[in-house]
Amino acid sequence: MRIESARLNNRRRVFELVTPRGEFAYPYSKADPVPTRSDPVVEMFIDEELAGQGITYRLRSGREGLVLMDMAFDYNREPAYMRDALLYRLTIEAQDRLAASALSHREIIRRLGTSPAQFYRLLDQTNYRKSVDKVLALLQALDCDVDLVVTARP
Repeated sequence: MRIESARLNNRRRVFELVTPRGEFAYPYSKADPVPTRSDPVVEMFIDEELAGQGITYRLRSGREGLVLMDMAFDYNREPAYMRDALLYRLTIEAQDRLAASALSHREIIRRLGTSPAQFYRLLDQTNYRKSVDKVLALLQALDCDVDLVVTARP
C-alpha cells in the first residue's frame, strides 16, 4: 500500500497522509527532527526510495526527516494495523513457546486438528491472513493461557 498524497497542515501542525485506508494526521511533535516556527518544513515529497510508503521532508536548516505510513497508522491506532501488530506479537510468542516446549510438532498438529502446512503457516510471522483465534488455539495447544489486559493509553 502506498501513500496517495501528502500535505502539510501548519495550522494544526501535522503531516497529513492520504492512503487507500483513509487520511491520517501525524503531528510535527512526533517527527524527528521536529519542525518549528523558526525552522519550518521547506520541502516535502512522497519518497520513492521508501516504495511510496513514507514521506521525506527538509527543514529550513537543511536537516531531513521522514514519516513512514506505519508511524501514522500506529499514532492513529488504525484498526487493521493494530490487528496485524497483535497477530505478530502473538506469533512471536508462539514461536518462543514452541522452542521451549517438550511437545513434538506432530502432537501439536494433532491437538490443533489441522494439517502440517496450516501449522507452519500459523508459525509464519509474516502471514497476516491467519486469524487471531487460530493463533490463540495454537498457544492453547502449547499449554499456554492467554489473558487479555486492557489499559488506558498514557
